[in-house]
Amino acid sequence: MTAFVLVSGGYTGGWIWREVAARLRERGHDAHPVTLTGMGDRRHLAGRETDLETHVEDVVQVLAHEQPRDAVVVGHCYGLLPALGAADRRPDLVGRVVYLDTGMPADGDTGFDVMPDPVVRDRLLRRAEELGAGWRLPPPPLADEQLWGSLAGVTPAARERLERLAAPQPLATLTRPLRLTGAAAEMPATGVFCTAHGTSIATLEALVATGDPRYAILTEPRVGFFDLDTGHYPMLSRPGELADVLMRAAADEGRRLG
Repeated sequence: MTAFVLVSGGYTGGWIWREVAARLRERGHDAHPVTLTGMGDRRHLAGRETDLETHVEDVVQVLAHEQPRDAVVVGHCYGLLPALGAADRRPDLVGRVVYLDTGMPADGDTGFDVMPDPVVRDRLLRRAEELGAGWRLPPPPLADEQLWGSLAGVTPAARERLERLAAPQPLATLTRPLRLTGAAAEMPATGVFCTAHGTSIATLEALVATGDPRYAILTEPRVGFFDLDTGHYPMLSRPGELADVLMRAAADEGRRLG
């Protein structure tokens, strides 16, 4: 049995993992979807002071209360930052971090720093200033895939649920730097790429082939990778396949680049 701690990305909450969590539990595992402060059904708790540190502590508290053994902490998009921060603080309870269609933040990075497109960052800052009183990001229309990411494979019913339950994101969660001590730096890790969103294992292979030392970490034996042929929200578009990939990651499967 494996304990999975599932940390969602921007505008969403623990609700987005409902189908994935059900499949993991059906297979005998524990699943703990995390709703970060100010998000999902905790949106009423958001304030100017709600920042990345708040969200790291949210995940730390789930780990502390559940006391899992070698938990697999899954971070989707922005959710990877609080997932990494929590693994760094409680490496005694975490056995693996899964990077679900997200970047590779390091100590000192913010949510904005790991966004590949500066145009997206600038648009978000303008939205916060013009529509969010300077401290929060209202959810964009679902038609705006530049801000949402690819919605490929998401059914009309799931799109309706995503639009209805989306919550404003406190801006400070994206501007406060992530602080890592290195306590989890050698922890096993898995990258899962949603290929319809633009990145795949082949993308990484091309980066590694350049010989750039920044990508050497991707070839370490402790790091494995999976591709999913879907958009940025596999927990909605391919929940069964995502659950299978997470279980395979927990079993230390995945393609190695070394």
